[in-house]
Amino acid sequence: MSNTMSRIALARRPQGAPLPEDFKLVTDVRATPQDGEVLIEVTHLSLDPYMRGRMDDVKSYAPSVDLGGTMTGQGVGRVLDSKAGGFVPGDIVTGMTGWASHACLPGAEVRKLDPALPPSTALGVLGMPGLTGWVGLHTYGKPKAGETLVVGAATGPVGSMVGQLAKQLGLRTVAIAGGAEKCRLATETFGFDAAIDHRAYDDAASLRAAIAEAAPNGIDIYWENVAGQVLEAVMPLMNVHGRIPVCGMIAWYGGANIADNNQLPGIWRSILVKRLQVSGFIIFDHWDQYPAFLKDVAPKVAAGEIAYLEDVAAGLDTAPEAFIAMLKGGNTGKQIVKL
Repeated sequence: MSNTMSRIALARRPQGAPLPEDFKLVTDVRATPQDGEVLIEVTHLSLDPYMRGRMDDVKSYAPSVDLGGTMTGQGVGRVLDSKAGGFVPGDIVTGMTGWASHACLPGAEVRKLDPALPPSTALGVLGMPGLTGWVGLHTYGKPKAGETLVVGAATGPVGSMVGQLAKQLGLRTVAIAGGAEKCRLATETFGFDAAIDHRAYDDAASLRAAIAEAAPNGIDIYWENVAGQVLEAVMPLMNVHGRIPVCGMIAWYGGANIADNNQLPGIWRSILVKRLQVSGFIIFDHWDQYPAFLKDVAPKVAAGEIAYLEDVAAGLDTAPEAFIAMLKGGNTGKQIVKL
């Protein structure tokens, strides 16, 4: 058996949107597990928007990736060797493996998966993205039957979870997505009441008119995944005492298309006069809720009551291009790399 492994390293820090040259495929000697560790052969990797922030050398809620370091991320794989109690070779597990073919992790940081469910679900619908939607909607969205919810990036793994949970609670759900096909998926696969293609509108005013038609009673909850023109369009439509869980702002990642100062006073004024609750949150603060999330949502996934989509790239070497495309909205569903 070969004792080598492959990984994707951060070759340079991006200036704006990431480029292929910002990544490098590296071959290393595979680590040997020490006491309390397991050696994992990775089969699936998760690609998520938050990883763009980890590429910058700035202070944030989590450490940046070092130059030459392995790109961070969650993976799923098989245990090859174990020196940790409770794990044996062949176990299917998940942990923060990074973009790599193999990883040595402490057993305390690894979780066994339910063999009855596809292992990739631990990276999406039953993983960090699904938990993000579940926690954010209940804790910060505070949904009530009869209200109206608008979701940015609605067909992604977070947005689609939010929309489906809200629909089950009796809310009117409006999806904002990029392209006609994603709008079709929003209504036909994820059950949104209406879907709007933000790419079909040249400015915030025309997009706002379309959203207003789909949300005639105003917006009680806006799930913020994207910022940019969508945020500008939504803000005047928010109802008094509306809630805005701020999960992401993909339109502004890398410093591009940031709202100018002429827009900010209007946004700030809406927050004030409509007494909005705008709540930024990071899911790493809420991992204690993961067991309750799994208890609630896993049976729904198994029963087909929560739908999910996965966009699977093949091979570790495809991870950079798949990541770059995902940041531009090129994925359909949860972006995964299958090794």
